[in-house]
Amino acid sequence: MTVHLFGGTWCPSICSFVLRHTAEVNQTGCDESVVETVRKNFYVDDCLKTLPDVETAVKFIPQLCELLESGGFKLTKWMSNKHEVLESIPVQERAKGVEVNLSQQALPTERALGVYWNVEEDVFCYKIALKEKPLTRRGILSMVSSIFDPLGFASPYILQAKKILQE
Repeated sequence: MTVHLFGGTWCPSICSFVLRHTAEVNQTGCDESVVETVRKNFYVDDCLKTLPDVETAVKFIPQLCELLESGGFKLTKWMSNKHEVLESIPVQERAKGVEVNLSQQALPTERALGVYWNVEEDVFCYKIALKEKPLTRRGILSMVSSIFDPLGFASPYILQAKKILQE
């Protein structure tokens, strides 16, 4: 028997495995799209899901919560780009900054997978703070490499900078 110790830092692959295992074991009587969401739309502890309309989303959230609660998981920090969906979620389970009066104020900007999501406009944004680096090959490479782009949206622009460095 092999024993794995990870200390106080959780291993992302173990988190993903346990979430998927919970969905597989408890899928009886559950909508297949909810189980599929656990399989394909979670990255460690973040779930990113697009649904066709507000009604579907309002029905979907309790089903996903119920499925994962059967394994001891409590989903919190909910965010949506639709006010109606957020109003269906208890205030204490919404993301920070969403305790505002939803009918009068704009939604905040959230972080998802290291990228900023402007919820109100439903667009991804990048906040890049370039530090003063010398205008040398090493300094430019350091600036280009510091841009975190896990989804690859900024790749066409980063590629141009890398091409300049190669030349």
